[in-house]
Amino acid sequence: MGTIDGAALMARSLRQQGVEYMFGIVGFPVFSIATAAQKEGITFIGMRNEQSASYAAQAASYLTGRPQACLVVSGPGVIHAFAGLANAQQNCWPMILVGGASPTYQNGMGAFQEERQVALAEPYCKYAHAVEHVERIPYYVEQAMRSSLYGRPGPVYLDMPDDIIRGTADEERIVSASPVGDPPRSQAHPEDVEAALTALESAERPLIVVGKGMAWSRAEDEVRKFIERTQLPFLASPMGKGMLPDDDPLSVGAARSHALKEADLVFLMGARLNWIMHFGLPPRFAEGVRVIQLDISPEEIGTNVPAEVALVGDGKAVASQLNAALDQRQWFYPADTEWRTALQHKAADNQTSVQSMIDDDSTPMNYYRAYRDIVDWLPDDAIIVGEGANTMDIGRTQMPNRGPRQRLDAGSYGTMGIGLGFMVAAATVHPDRPIVGVQGDSAFGFSGMELETICRYKLPLKLIVLNNGGIGGGIDELPDDRPLPPSMLTPGAHYERVMEAFGGKGFFVTDPGELRAVLDEAMAHDGPALINVLIHPRAGRKPQQFTWLTT
Repeated sequence: MGTIDGAALMARSLRQQGVEYMFGIVGFPVFSIATAAQKEGITFIGMRNEQSASYAAQAASYLTGRPQACLVVSGPGVIHAFAGLANAQQNCWPMILVGGASPTYQNGMGAFQEERQVALAEPYCKYAHAVEHVERIPYYVEQAMRSSLYGRPGPVYLDMPDDIIRGTADEERIVSASPVGDPPRSQAHPEDVEAALTALESAERPLIVVGKGMAWSRAEDEVRKFIERTQLPFLASPMGKGMLPDDDPLSVGAARSHALKEADLVFLMGARLNWIMHFGLPPRFAEGVRVIQLDISPEEIGTNVPAEVALVGDGKAVASQLNAALDQRQWFYPADTEWRTALQHKAADNQTSVQSMIDDDSTPMNYYRAYRDIVDWLPDDAIIVGEGANTMDIGRTQMPNRGPRQRLDAGSYGTMGIGLGFMVAAATVHPDRPIVGVQGDSAFGFSGMELETICRYKLPLKLIVLNNGGIGGGIDELPDDRPLPPSMLTPGAHYERVMEAFGGKGFFVTDPGELRAVLDEAMAHDGPALINVLIHPRAGRKPQQFTWLTT
């Protein structure tokens, strides 16, 4: 048998463990890993910023159901990629970050880009380790893959020093490792399943909250069966949207605040009572609200509000248990309750409250008017990436999702800068699907140079920038006689020209009457396109009953 170097062995080990995609930026000392990955059949996407590369890797992991890889250089490259580790950790998404490192024989000497990378990565990871022998690379890759995928998913880090990358090992001395299979689907205790159904039957104003944990576990069929069988009203979290279509008659997304505030029992299916769900506390929730909680992680049970019933297990497996137990019961939630009527009336009132903004053809346009045409144009199977403040929040309410894992946005960490990395990942994993991003102009600025990546790889995604000239709001013109307000950006900036500079198609829209035709032209274009839509600098959301972070 012959020898193999560390770069080739790392690439081979990642491929054997199911890695299909690698996003990153090459440089010393990781050039050879990227080249070896391509030889192994891994698709390598060269990005322009390590943050975007790490965001892309985790989005690809979420979309494929297996950890995908990010490759970065040592020191600053690894540090930049930590943004992705932190975001993946908070979203409970897997990914594998492989970082180059200075040679082990120069440790402590002030080597080029020397850094304590493993120690710094550990707070953001389920597993972090330096590879110290070439022949043990398969062992560490297996450890990383299993740690990332099993239990509550999360990011992992492998440190690859230069001398390990360039070093060699005899094939017969390599520590072999079996491929990590799909994670075991743990089930809840049968008594807890029965207790959960009994609690639901006892509620007057029940509400199901479907989170992205159910989307990760591929539980859409089981969740759909449970909702249809029980006829319970449901609310989807931002990335739980599409587990059932947003326009399903049982969806109460259009009456979200009322549903959360008035429910007397909430069943959390793969969702957490964090800031997105207002911690489960008054005034956004009823005092003493009862909680049923389904989660893969026992430590999550009872966070912020005690759980009356805990269902600890895999979302798909536990939903199957619930459906099986329902076969022994003849109960479903009646259609003619005061609760259901109140939710329907509130949804209608909310629609009425924004209809005037939807119908407003003033120039420059408001968000709701822009979304009117975007919604009519949006393909049913599009993967939607939302980013920004008002742009994302309003988009969540206006752009429907009709399938699981068709929405990616700032998520649990509220991260700005994820947009183009997520779009690159979606277009790479699903080249046969329309990929549509809607960003604010501030959000675009975090990762706008990835337009070059998009054009270089000819990814035919469509990006809409809703441009209000500021962070949260802009002004008509930049002042000459006083300091610029901290939240101001350049009014009317022509971001579409950045796309054109790299060979894509750019459009600039100021008149709402022209927007739909431009959207159609962009979709018909066989390459990447950016539609820069000028929004009124003081456009905003409809009046809110509560501040966004109310507890």
